[in-house]
Amino acid sequence: MAEPAREELSALAAIFCGPDEWEVLSRSETDGTVFRILTKAEGLTGADVPLELVFHLPVNYPSCLPGISVHSEHLTRAQSVTVKEKLLQQAENLLSEPMVHELVLWIQQNLRHVLNQPDTGSGSTFATGMTVDDGLWLTLLRLDHMRAKTKYVKTVEKWASDLKLTGRLMFMGKIILILLQGDRSNIKEYLILQKTSRVDVDSSGKKCKEKMISVLFETKVQREHKRFLAFEVKEYSSLDELQKEFETAGLEKLFSEFVLGLLR
Repeated sequence: MAEPAREELSALAAIFCGPDEWEVLSRSETDGTVFRILTKAEGLTGADVPLELVFHLPVNYPSCLPGISVHSEHLTRAQSVTVKEKLLQQAENLLSEPMVHELVLWIQQNLRHVLNQPDTGSGSTFATGMTVDDGLWLTLLRLDHMRAKTKYVKTVEKWASDLKLTGRLMFMGKIILILLQGDRSNIKEYLILQKTSRVDVDSSGKKCKEKMISVLFETKVQREHKRFLAFEVKEYSSLDELQKEFETAGLEKLFSEFVLGLLR
């Protein structure tokens, strides 16, 4: 992580020092840093609206945009998406410099105005505001295990639906893979949800966050790649069946380079 980003994280920890205002959710030399800020902003009625803002700073931030996720029990899903899109638009203007504090200040001052605007539909401003992450992307994830499988699968399906992602959740023996296709920023938000939500249970049956997920591969969708029309959950009884799934999708190279190695 670049030195300006390290300094920014230290400053944010000092600024958001109240109870539960700041929490680092994960750190990785390859995936960057994910953290949560709890704040409030004036809503449509004049009352304060609690906001949970989750930021994912990739290792090359601030040369690239952060991933942003917005959650609030006082906002609808559509409103949360609109807030995220407006924050990403603001982030575009601040590219190449630390921006998180400015983004938090901006939404604190402008939430009511953002919510008062006519609904432009999810993705319209998003598409024009994102130049770095423009286009359809493909990401392959691996999960280590699912103890609460039924609940876990339903949660993954809901996230994929909410974020307009297509692809596959694939089970073959002990191997669990998630293949996601869609807008790159939505895939980033999916990863934030996956890493920060209590989606599974530990060995004692207590709800826990997913700590054993790994990103095997990501790329912009190429011409030879099939465009998935839906997100499906599939189980395969043999390696040949799993391989055929990848070949049908035009992902033979991805299978040979990243999936076969999991069996060794």
